[in-house]
Amino acid sequence: MSQKNDLHSLRGVPELKYINADNVTRYRAIMKFLYQQYQKLNYWLKPEQIFEEVVSWKVLKNYTFEQCQLDLEQLVEWGNLTSRHYGERATSVEEYLKKKFQYLLTPYSIEIERLLENLESVRGYGGSLEPTLFDTIANTLFKIRSQSGTYEKGEALELWNTLNESFQKVHEASVDYIASLQTGKAEELMVTDAFLIYKDAITNYLRDFVHALQRRSYKIEGNLAQVTGGVKDIFLTSVTEDEWRIPKLEETISKEEYYTELVEKWGILNKWFQGEFGSISEMQLLERATKEAIMKMVRSALRIQEKKRSIISRRKDLEFLGQWFYKMDSLESAHKLAAYTFGLFPTRHFHGEDTRDSDSAGMSMWLETPIVKTLRSRSRKRHDRHDIEAAIDNTEEKERLKIEFIKKQKQELQFLKKMVERKSISVSQIEKLPTTARLQLLEWIGRCNAAPHFMFQSSEGVQIQLTKPVDEERANLLCEDGTLELINYKFTFTVIDKINWHNLLQWENKE
Repeated sequence: MSQKNDLHSLRGVPELKYINADNVTRYRAIMKFLYQQYQKLNYWLKPEQIFEEVVSWKVLKNYTFEQCQLDLEQLVEWGNLTSRHYGERATSVEEYLKKKFQYLLTPYSIEIERLLENLESVRGYGGSLEPTLFDTIANTLFKIRSQSGTYEKGEALELWNTLNESFQKVHEASVDYIASLQTGKAEELMVTDAFLIYKDAITNYLRDFVHALQRRSYKIEGNLAQVTGGVKDIFLTSVTEDEWRIPKLEETISKEEYYTELVEKWGILNKWFQGEFGSISEMQLLERATKEAIMKMVRSALRIQEKKRSIISRRKDLEFLGQWFYKMDSLESAHKLAAYTFGLFPTRHFHGEDTRDSDSAGMSMWLETPIVKTLRSRSRKRHDRHDIEAAIDNTEEKERLKIEFIKKQKQELQFLKKMVERKSISVSQIEKLPTTARLQLLEWIGRCNAAPHFMFQSSEGVQIQLTKPVDEERANLLCEDGTLELINYKFTFTVIDKINWHNLLQWENKE
Protein backbone atom coordinates (compact mmCIF):
# COMPACT_ATOMS: atom_id res chain seq x y z
CA MET A 1 0.00 0.00 0.00
CA SER A 2 1.37 3.41 -0.96
CA GLN A 3 2.27 6.13 1.53
CA LYS A 4 -0.56 8.24 0.14
CA ASN A 5 -3.10 5.57 1.04
CA ASP A 6 -1.52 5.10 4.47
CA LEU A 7 -2.01 8.80 5.25
CA HIS A 8 -5.56 8.65 3.92
CA SER A 9 -6.40 5.80 6.32
CA LEU A 10 -5.42 8.03 9.28
CA ARG A 11 -8.09 10.62 8.58
CA GLY A 12 -11.07 11.21 10.88
CA VAL A 13 -14.23 9.22 10.26
CA PRO A 14 -17.20 11.61 10.37
CA GLU A 15 -19.44 8.73 9.21
CA LEU A 16 -19.23 7.32 12.75
CA LYS A 17 -20.55 10.46 14.47
CA TYR A 18 -24.19 9.38 14.36
CA ILE A 19 -23.44 6.37 16.59
CA ASN A 20 -22.65 8.54 19.63
CA ALA A 21 -24.44 11.82 18.77
CA ASP A 22 -26.88 13.54 21.14
CA ASN A 23 -29.89 12.29 19.16
CA VAL A 24 -28.40 8.86 18.66
CA THR A 25 -31.77 7.04 18.86
CA ARG A 26 -33.23 9.08 15.99
CA TYR A 27 -30.16 8.68 13.79
CA ARG A 28 -29.84 4.94 14.50
CA ALA A 29 -33.54 4.38 13.73
CA ILE A 30 -33.25 6.15 10.35
CA MET A 31 -30.04 4.31 9.40
CA LYS A 32 -31.38 0.92 10.48
CA PHE A 33 -34.52 1.38 8.36
CA LEU A 34 -32.50 2.47 5.32
CA TYR A 35 -30.16 -0.53 5.78
CA GLN A 36 -33.10 -2.96 5.98
CA GLN A 37 -34.52 -1.50 2.76
CA TYR A 38 -31.09 -1.71 1.13
CA GLN A 39 -31.00 -5.44 1.84
CA LYS A 40 -34.41 -5.73 0.12
CA LEU A 41 -32.96 -3.97 -2.99
CA ASN A 42 -35.00 -0.85 -2.25
CA TYR A 43 -32.35 1.87 -2.54
CA TRP A 44 -33.66 5.46 -2.99
CA LEU A 45 -36.25 6.40 -0.35
CA LYS A 46 -38.36 9.51 0.22
CA PRO A 47 -38.47 11.36 3.57
CA GLU A 48 -42.16 10.50 3.92
CA GLN A 49 -41.43 6.76 3.71
CA ILE A 50 -38.63 7.04 6.26
CA PHE A 51 -40.69 9.14 8.67
CA GLU A 52 -43.74 6.85 8.57
CA GLU A 53 -41.70 3.72 9.23
CA VAL A 54 -39.59 5.21 12.05
CA VAL A 55 -42.72 6.55 13.81
CA SER A 56 -44.40 3.14 13.50
CA TRP A 57 -41.61 1.61 15.61
CA LYS A 58 -42.82 3.72 18.57
CA VAL A 59 -39.33 4.31 19.95
CA LEU A 60 -39.37 8.09 19.35
CA LYS A 61 -41.84 10.26 21.25
CA ASN A 62 -43.22 13.48 19.72
CA TYR A 63 -41.12 12.97 16.59
CA THR A 64 -42.15 15.31 13.75
CA PHE A 65 -41.61 15.26 10.01
CA GLU A 66 -39.58 18.48 10.20
CA GLN A 67 -37.21 16.85 12.72
CA CYS A 68 -36.86 13.86 10.39
CA GLN A 69 -35.85 16.14 7.50
CA LEU A 70 -33.28 17.91 9.69
CA ASP A 71 -31.86 14.54 10.78
CA LEU A 72 -31.60 13.41 7.13
CA GLU A 73 -29.76 16.59 6.19
CA GLN A 74 -27.36 16.09 9.12
CA LEU A 75 -26.65 12.50 8.01
CA VAL A 76 -25.95 13.79 4.49
CA GLU A 77 -23.50 16.32 5.94
CA TRP A 78 -21.67 13.59 7.88
CA GLY A 79 -21.39 11.48 4.72
CA ASN A 80 -23.75 8.68 5.83
CA LEU A 81 -26.36 9.39 3.13
CA THR A 82 -26.38 10.55 -0.47
CA SER A 83 -29.28 12.74 -1.62
CA ARG A 84 -30.70 13.50 -5.04
CA HIS A 85 -33.51 15.79 -6.20
CA TYR A 86 -36.47 14.11 -7.81
CA GLY A 87 -39.18 15.75 -9.90
CA GLU A 88 -42.80 15.24 -8.98
CA ARG A 89 -45.93 17.16 -9.97
CA ALA A 90 -46.64 19.78 -7.29
CA THR A 91 -50.19 20.38 -6.03
CA SER A 92 -49.43 23.79 -4.49
CA VAL A 93 -47.02 26.73 -4.85
CA GLU A 94 -45.37 25.80 -1.56
CA GLU A 95 -44.65 22.25 -2.77
CA TYR A 96 -43.34 23.63 -6.08
CA LEU A 97 -40.87 26.00 -4.39
CA LYS A 98 -39.68 23.37 -1.90
CA LYS A 99 -37.08 20.91 -3.23
CA LYS A 100 -37.78 17.23 -2.73
CA PHE A 101 -35.03 14.70 -2.17
CA GLN A 102 -34.49 10.96 -2.05
CA TYR A 103 -31.83 9.35 0.13
CA LEU A 104 -29.40 6.42 -0.32
CA LEU A 105 -26.87 4.84 2.07
CA THR A 106 -23.18 5.47 1.26
CA PRO A 107 -20.74 2.49 1.08
CA TYR A 108 -19.16 3.52 4.43
CA SER A 109 -22.58 3.50 6.11
CA ILE A 110 -23.46 0.08 4.69
CA GLU A 111 -20.31 -1.41 6.22
CA ILE A 112 -20.94 0.40 9.54
CA GLU A 113 -24.50 -0.93 9.78
CA ARG A 114 -23.29 -4.39 8.78
CA LEU A 115 -20.70 -4.22 11.54
CA LEU A 116 -23.28 -3.09 14.12
CA GLU A 117 -25.57 -5.93 13.06
CA ASN A 118 -22.76 -8.47 13.53
CA LEU A 119 -21.82 -6.98 16.91
CA GLU A 120 -25.31 -7.70 18.22
CA SER A 121 -24.70 -11.44 17.80
CA VAL A 122 -21.20 -11.51 19.37
CA ARG A 123 -21.10 -13.90 22.32
CA GLY A 124 -17.45 -14.18 23.34
CA TYR A 125 -14.46 -14.71 21.07
CA GLY A 126 -15.89 -17.67 19.16
CA GLY A 127 -13.54 -19.07 16.53
CA SER A 128 -12.63 -22.66 15.71
CA LEU A 129 -9.70 -24.82 14.68
CA GLU A 130 -10.21 -26.17 11.15
CA PRO A 131 -7.23 -28.29 10.01
CA THR A 132 -8.90 -28.99 6.62
CA LEU A 133 -8.16 -25.39 5.64
CA PHE A 134 -4.45 -26.25 5.66
CA ASP A 135 -5.15 -28.87 2.97
CA THR A 136 -7.01 -26.24 0.91
CA ILE A 137 -4.04 -23.84 1.18
CA ALA A 138 -1.52 -26.56 0.29
CA ASN A 139 -3.54 -27.79 -2.71
CA THR A 140 -4.06 -24.24 -4.01
CA LEU A 141 -0.32 -23.48 -3.74
CA PHE A 142 0.41 -26.76 -5.56
CA LYS A 143 -1.88 -25.71 -8.44
CA ILE A 144 -0.19 -22.30 -8.63
CA ARG A 145 3.24 -23.97 -8.68
CA SER A 146 2.36 -26.72 -11.16
CA GLN A 147 0.68 -24.44 -13.72
CA SER A 148 3.76 -22.16 -13.84
CA GLY A 149 1.90 -19.06 -15.02
CA THR A 150 -0.50 -20.59 -17.56
CA TYR A 151 -4.04 -19.67 -16.49
CA GLU A 152 -7.37 -19.46 -18.23
CA LYS A 153 -9.54 -16.37 -17.88
CA GLY A 154 -10.78 -16.03 -14.31
CA GLU A 155 -8.83 -19.05 -13.05
CA ALA A 156 -6.05 -17.05 -11.34
CA LEU A 157 -8.59 -14.85 -9.52
CA GLU A 158 -10.49 -17.94 -8.33
CA LEU A 159 -7.27 -19.52 -7.01
CA TRP A 160 -6.34 -16.29 -5.22
CA ASN A 161 -9.77 -15.93 -3.60
CA THR A 162 -9.63 -19.55 -2.38
CA LEU A 163 -6.09 -19.10 -1.03
CA ASN A 164 -6.70 -15.72 0.63
CA GLU A 165 -10.07 -16.66 2.17
CA SER A 166 -8.72 -19.95 3.58
CA PHE A 167 -5.70 -18.15 5.05
CA GLN A 168 -7.88 -15.45 6.64
CA LYS A 169 -10.17 -18.10 8.16
CA VAL A 170 -7.23 -20.08 9.55
CA HIS A 171 -5.61 -17.00 11.07
CA GLU A 172 -8.68 -15.27 12.51
CA ALA A 173 -10.65 -18.34 13.65
CA SER A 174 -7.66 -20.04 15.32
CA VAL A 175 -6.51 -16.86 17.09
CA ASP A 176 -10.06 -16.20 18.34
CA TYR A 177 -10.47 -19.77 19.61
CA ILE A 178 -7.16 -19.77 21.52
CA ALA A 179 -8.11 -16.37 22.98
CA SER A 180 -11.45 -17.79 24.15
CA LEU A 181 -9.53 -20.23 26.37
CA GLN A 182 -7.81 -17.32 28.16
CA THR A 183 -10.93 -15.39 29.23
CA GLY A 184 -12.04 -14.90 32.81
CA LYS A 185 -15.08 -17.10 32.24
CA ALA A 186 -12.86 -19.93 31.03
CA GLU A 187 -10.56 -19.47 34.05
CA GLU A 188 -13.57 -19.70 36.40
CA LEU A 189 -14.79 -22.88 34.68
CA MET A 190 -11.37 -24.53 34.94
CA VAL A 191 -11.50 -24.54 38.76
CA THR A 192 -14.92 -26.22 39.01
CA ASP A 193 -15.89 -29.88 38.83
CA ALA A 194 -17.96 -29.16 35.71
CA PHE A 195 -14.71 -28.60 33.78
CA LEU A 196 -13.92 -32.34 33.96
CA ILE A 197 -16.85 -32.97 31.60
CA TYR A 198 -15.32 -30.74 28.91
CA LYS A 199 -11.66 -31.50 29.55
CA ASP A 200 -11.33 -34.61 27.36
CA ALA A 201 -13.30 -33.13 24.47
CA ILE A 202 -11.29 -29.88 24.46
CA THR A 203 -7.88 -31.53 24.85
CA ASN A 204 -8.63 -34.08 22.11
CA TYR A 205 -9.84 -31.24 19.86
CA LEU A 206 -6.62 -29.27 20.47
CA ARG A 207 -4.41 -32.36 20.15
CA ASP A 208 -5.96 -33.35 16.82
CA PHE A 209 -5.40 -29.82 15.54
CA VAL A 210 -1.73 -29.89 16.57
CA HIS A 211 -1.21 -33.28 14.87
CA ALA A 212 -2.88 -32.05 11.68
CA LEU A 213 -0.84 -28.84 11.80
CA GLN A 214 2.41 -30.77 12.14
CA ARG A 215 1.56 -33.21 9.34
CA ARG A 216 0.35 -30.61 6.82
CA SER A 217 2.77 -27.78 7.49
CA TYR A 218 5.46 -29.57 5.44
CA LYS A 219 3.25 -29.48 2.33
CA ILE A 220 2.56 -25.75 2.66
CA GLU A 221 6.19 -24.83 3.36
CA GLY A 222 7.40 -27.02 0.50
CA ASN A 223 4.93 -25.58 -2.01
CA LEU A 224 5.68 -22.00 -0.92
CA ALA A 225 9.42 -22.58 -1.27
CA GLN A 226 8.95 -23.96 -4.80
CA VAL A 227 6.84 -21.02 -5.99
CA THR A 228 9.65 -18.98 -7.54
CA GLY A 229 9.61 -15.20 -7.83
CA GLY A 230 8.79 -15.40 -11.53
CA VAL A 231 5.84 -17.76 -11.04
CA LYS A 232 4.53 -15.57 -8.22
CA ASP A 233 4.76 -12.39 -10.32
CA ILE A 234 2.98 -14.00 -13.27
CA PHE A 235 0.25 -15.34 -10.96
CA LEU A 236 -0.38 -12.01 -9.23
CA THR A 237 -0.37 -10.22 -12.59
CA SER A 238 -2.99 -12.69 -13.86
CA VAL A 239 -5.09 -12.08 -10.73
CA THR A 240 -4.94 -8.33 -11.39
CA GLU A 241 -5.96 -8.80 -15.04
CA ASP A 242 -8.89 -11.04 -14.02
CA GLU A 243 -10.05 -8.48 -11.45
CA TRP A 244 -9.91 -5.67 -14.01
CA ARG A 245 -12.03 -7.70 -16.48
CA ILE A 246 -14.96 -7.35 -14.08
CA PRO A 247 -16.93 -4.19 -15.09
CA LYS A 248 -16.99 -1.57 -12.31
CA LEU A 249 -18.71 1.79 -12.38
CA GLU A 250 -16.58 3.10 -9.52
CA GLU A 251 -12.81 2.60 -9.35
CA THR A 252 -11.52 3.67 -5.92
CA ILE A 253 -8.03 2.16 -6.46
CA SER A 254 -5.65 2.05 -9.41
CA LYS A 255 -4.42 -1.11 -11.09
CA GLU A 256 -0.86 -0.59 -9.77
CA GLU A 257 -2.09 -0.07 -6.18
CA TYR A 258 -4.19 -3.25 -6.37
CA TYR A 259 -1.15 -5.22 -7.58
CA THR A 260 0.94 -3.76 -4.73
CA GLU A 261 -1.70 -4.90 -2.20
CA LEU A 262 -1.58 -8.42 -3.68
CA VAL A 263 2.21 -8.52 -3.28
CA GLU A 264 1.91 -7.40 0.37
CA LYS A 265 -0.77 -10.01 1.12
CA TRP A 266 1.39 -12.73 -0.46
CA GLY A 267 4.30 -11.59 1.71
CA ILE A 268 2.13 -11.79 4.83
CA LEU A 269 1.04 -15.33 3.91
CA ASN A 270 4.65 -16.39 3.26
CA LYS A 271 5.80 -14.85 6.56
CA TRP A 272 2.94 -16.52 8.47
CA PHE A 273 3.99 -20.01 7.34
CA GLN A 274 7.78 -19.67 6.87
CA GLY A 275 8.86 -16.82 9.13
CA GLU A 276 11.21 -14.01 8.21
CA PHE A 277 14.92 -13.25 8.77
CA GLY A 278 15.47 -16.23 11.03
CA SER A 279 12.45 -15.53 13.28
CA ILE A 280 9.91 -18.25 13.97
CA SER A 281 6.73 -18.24 11.91
CA GLU A 282 3.23 -17.39 13.11
CA MET A 283 2.27 -21.00 12.43
CA GLN A 284 4.88 -22.19 14.94
CA LEU A 285 3.60 -19.64 17.46
CA LEU A 286 0.07 -20.99 16.93
CA GLU A 287 1.33 -24.54 17.49
CA ARG A 288 3.12 -23.44 20.67
CA ALA A 289 0.03 -21.60 21.97
CA THR A 290 -2.14 -24.67 21.28
CA LYS A 291 0.27 -26.95 23.17
CA GLU A 292 0.32 -24.51 26.10
CA ALA A 293 -3.49 -24.53 26.13
CA ILE A 294 -3.44 -28.35 26.31
CA MET A 295 -0.99 -28.25 29.21
CA LYS A 296 -3.17 -25.69 30.97
CA MET A 297 -6.23 -27.93 30.60
CA VAL A 298 -4.38 -30.95 31.96
CA ARG A 299 -2.98 -29.02 34.93
CA SER A 300 -6.43 -27.65 35.80
CA ALA A 301 -7.95 -31.13 35.66
CA LEU A 302 -5.18 -32.53 37.89
CA ARG A 303 -5.72 -29.78 40.46
CA ILE A 304 -9.46 -30.51 40.57
CA GLN A 305 -8.86 -34.25 40.93
CA GLU A 306 -6.27 -33.74 43.66
CA LYS A 307 -8.68 -31.48 45.52
CA LYS A 308 -11.42 -34.13 45.35
CA ARG A 309 -8.96 -36.84 46.40
CA SER A 310 -7.90 -34.91 49.49
CA ILE A 311 -11.24 -35.54 51.21
CA ILE A 312 -11.32 -39.30 50.49
CA SER A 313 -9.95 -41.96 52.79
CA ARG A 314 -6.53 -43.13 51.61
CA ARG A 315 -6.05 -45.93 54.09
CA LYS A 316 -5.15 -48.56 51.48
CA ASP A 317 -2.72 -46.20 49.79
CA LEU A 318 -1.02 -45.51 53.08
CA GLU A 319 -0.87 -49.21 53.97
CA PHE A 320 0.82 -49.93 50.65
CA LEU A 321 3.14 -46.97 51.19
CA GLY A 322 3.97 -48.23 54.66
CA GLN A 323 4.99 -51.60 53.22
CA TRP A 324 7.12 -49.74 50.70
CA PHE A 325 8.87 -47.83 53.50
CA TYR A 326 9.36 -51.09 55.41
CA LYS A 327 11.25 -52.59 52.43
CA MET A 328 13.72 -49.69 52.27
CA ASP A 329 17.35 -50.67 52.84
CA SER A 330 18.50 -47.41 54.44
CA LEU A 331 17.14 -44.39 56.25
CA GLU A 332 18.46 -42.12 53.46
CA SER A 333 16.34 -43.98 50.89
CA ALA A 334 13.29 -43.64 53.14
CA HIS A 335 13.87 -39.87 53.39
CA LYS A 336 14.00 -39.61 49.58
CA LEU A 337 10.81 -41.66 49.19
CA ALA A 338 9.04 -39.42 51.71
CA ALA A 339 10.18 -36.33 49.83
CA TYR A 340 8.92 -37.69 46.49
CA THR A 341 5.66 -38.94 47.99
CA PHE A 342 4.54 -36.05 50.18
CA GLY A 343 6.65 -33.06 49.23
CA LEU A 344 5.66 -29.90 51.09
CA PHE A 345 2.25 -30.16 52.75
CA PRO A 346 0.23 -27.89 55.09
CA THR A 347 1.56 -27.83 58.64
CA ARG A 348 -0.65 -29.02 61.52
CA HIS A 349 0.24 -28.40 65.15
CA PHE A 350 -0.55 -30.96 67.86
CA HIS A 351 -0.17 -30.59 71.62
CA GLY A 352 1.37 -33.38 73.61
CA GLU A 353 3.63 -34.18 76.52
CA ASP A 354 7.25 -33.28 75.78
CA THR A 355 9.34 -36.28 76.82
CA ARG A 356 12.70 -35.43 75.28
CA ASP A 357 15.53 -37.83 76.09
CA SER A 358 18.24 -35.23 75.42
CA ASP A 359 18.70 -31.45 75.76
CA SER A 360 21.00 -31.28 72.76
CA ALA A 361 19.80 -28.66 70.21
CA GLY A 362 21.62 -30.42 67.38
CA MET A 363 19.77 -33.69 67.87
CA SER A 364 17.82 -34.75 64.77
CA MET A 365 14.02 -34.90 64.94
CA TRP A 366 14.20 -38.41 63.52
CA LEU A 367 15.99 -39.57 66.70
CA GLU A 368 13.34 -38.11 69.04
CA THR A 369 10.88 -40.39 70.82
CA PRO A 370 7.50 -40.12 69.00
CA ILE A 371 4.49 -38.71 70.87
CA VAL A 372 1.44 -40.90 70.30
CA LYS A 373 -1.75 -38.91 69.70
CA THR A 374 -5.10 -40.49 68.80
CA LEU A 375 -7.06 -38.39 66.31
CA ARG A 376 -10.82 -38.48 66.08
CA SER A 377 -12.99 -36.90 63.41
CA ARG A 378 -14.80 -33.76 64.59
CA SER A 379 -17.36 -33.90 61.79
CA ARG A 380 -20.95 -34.70 62.85
CA LYS A 381 -21.71 -36.13 59.41
CA ARG A 382 -21.14 -39.80 58.74
CA HIS A 383 -19.64 -40.43 55.32
CA ASP A 384 -19.64 -43.71 53.48
CA ARG A 385 -16.21 -45.20 53.24
CA HIS A 386 -14.69 -45.03 49.78
CA ASP A 387 -12.65 -47.95 48.59
CA ILE A 388 -9.46 -46.73 46.98
CA GLU A 389 -7.26 -48.90 44.84
CA ALA A 390 -3.70 -49.23 46.03
CA ALA A 391 -0.91 -47.53 44.14
CA ILE A 392 0.57 -49.85 41.52
CA ASP A 393 4.30 -50.29 41.06
CA ASN A 394 4.95 -50.04 37.29
CA THR A 395 8.72 -50.41 37.51
CA GLU A 396 8.82 -53.67 35.54
CA GLU A 397 6.46 -52.35 32.84
CA LYS A 398 8.54 -49.17 32.48
CA GLU A 399 11.71 -51.21 32.16
CA ARG A 400 10.13 -53.43 29.50
CA LEU A 401 8.96 -50.42 27.46
CA LYS A 402 12.40 -48.85 27.81
CA ILE A 403 14.07 -51.97 26.44
CA GLU A 404 11.62 -52.14 23.52
CA PHE A 405 12.21 -48.45 22.72
CA ILE A 406 16.01 -48.85 22.78
CA LYS A 407 15.71 -51.95 20.59
CA LYS A 408 13.65 -50.05 18.02
CA GLN A 409 16.09 -47.13 18.09
CA LYS A 410 18.97 -49.56 17.46
CA GLN A 411 17.17 -51.17 14.52
CA GLU A 412 16.52 -47.77 12.92
CA LEU A 413 20.11 -46.67 13.54
CA GLN A 414 21.49 -49.91 12.04
CA PHE A 415 19.39 -49.47 8.91
CA LEU A 416 20.48 -45.83 8.57
CA LYS A 417 24.12 -46.86 9.14
CA LYS A 418 23.83 -49.42 6.35
CA MET A 419 22.38 -46.78 4.01
CA VAL A 420 25.12 -44.26 4.90
CA GLU A 421 27.75 -46.88 4.05
CA ARG A 422 26.09 -47.36 0.65
CA LYS A 423 26.00 -43.53 0.18
CA SER A 424 23.60 -43.84 -2.77
CA ILE A 425 20.93 -46.46 -3.43
CA SER A 426 17.71 -46.92 -5.42
CA VAL A 427 14.55 -48.67 -4.25
CA SER A 428 15.14 -51.53 -6.71
CA GLN A 429 18.57 -52.19 -5.13
CA ILE A 430 17.30 -52.52 -1.55
CA GLU A 431 17.21 -56.02 -0.10
CA LYS A 432 14.30 -57.51 1.83
CA LEU A 433 13.35 -55.16 4.69
CA PRO A 434 11.81 -55.72 8.13
CA THR A 435 8.67 -53.78 9.07
CA THR A 436 10.52 -51.10 11.08
CA ALA A 437 12.88 -50.37 8.17
CA ARG A 438 9.98 -50.18 5.70
CA LEU A 439 8.19 -47.62 7.88
CA GLN A 440 11.45 -45.68 8.26
CA LEU A 441 11.97 -45.63 4.47
CA LEU A 442 8.41 -44.43 3.80
CA GLU A 443 8.87 -41.66 6.38
CA TRP A 444 12.00 -40.50 4.53
CA ILE A 445 10.09 -40.42 1.24
CA GLY A 446 7.26 -38.37 2.78
CA ARG A 447 9.57 -35.84 4.42
CA CYS A 448 11.72 -35.44 1.28
CA ASN A 449 8.68 -34.87 -0.95
CA ALA A 450 7.37 -32.21 1.43
CA ALA A 451 10.70 -30.44 1.94
CA PRO A 452 12.28 -27.84 -0.35
CA HIS A 453 14.78 -29.32 -2.85
CA PHE A 454 13.57 -32.82 -1.82
CA MET A 455 16.05 -33.16 1.06
CA PHE A 456 16.07 -32.93 4.85
CA GLN A 457 18.47 -33.53 7.75
CA SER A 458 17.55 -36.26 10.23
CA SER A 459 18.01 -35.99 13.98
CA GLU A 460 21.09 -38.23 13.68
CA GLY A 461 22.85 -35.54 11.61
CA VAL A 462 22.47 -37.28 8.23
CA GLN A 463 21.26 -35.39 5.16
CA ILE A 464 18.89 -37.50 3.05
CA GLN A 465 18.20 -36.41 -0.53
CA LEU A 466 15.56 -37.96 -2.79
CA THR A 467 15.86 -38.09 -6.58
CA LYS A 468 12.82 -38.97 -8.69
CA PRO A 469 13.41 -40.85 -11.97
CA VAL A 470 12.56 -38.88 -15.09
CA ASP A 471 10.44 -41.63 -16.62
CA GLU A 472 8.77 -42.38 -13.23
CA GLU A 473 10.02 -45.95 -13.36
CA ARG A 474 8.44 -48.17 -10.69
CA ALA A 475 10.02 -50.90 -8.58
CA ASN A 476 8.97 -53.57 -6.08
CA LEU A 477 10.19 -53.26 -2.49
CA LEU A 478 10.39 -56.65 -0.74
CA CYS A 479 9.36 -56.56 2.93
CA GLU A 480 8.75 -59.13 5.64
CA ASP A 481 5.02 -58.38 5.61
CA GLY A 482 4.58 -58.24 1.82
CA THR A 483 5.68 -56.53 -1.40
CA LEU A 484 5.24 -52.79 -1.93
CA GLU A 485 5.19 -51.23 -5.40
CA LEU A 486 6.36 -47.60 -5.62
CA ILE A 487 8.40 -45.19 -7.74
CA ASN A 488 12.04 -46.22 -8.09
CA TYR A 489 13.38 -43.34 -5.99
CA LYS A 490 17.11 -42.83 -5.54
CA PHE A 491 18.42 -41.94 -2.08
CA THR A 492 21.68 -40.08 -1.35
CA PHE A 493 23.01 -40.09 2.23
CA THR A 494 25.57 -37.54 3.53
CA VAL A 495 26.76 -37.19 7.14
CA ILE A 496 26.51 -33.47 8.03
CA ASP A 497 26.84 -33.52 11.83
CA LYS A 498 29.83 -35.83 12.20
CA ILE A 499 30.16 -35.38 15.96
CA ASN A 500 26.54 -36.41 16.62
CA TRP A 501 26.84 -39.33 14.20
CA HIS A 502 30.06 -40.53 15.86
CA ASN A 503 28.46 -40.33 19.32
CA LEU A 504 25.47 -42.38 18.14
CA LEU A 505 27.73 -45.09 16.74
CA GLN A 506 29.62 -45.21 20.05
CA TRP A 507 26.32 -45.48 21.94
CA GLU A 508 25.24 -48.38 19.73
CA ASN A 509 28.48 -50.25 20.33
CA LYS A 510 28.47 -49.52 24.08
CA GLU A 511 24.88 -50.73 24.54
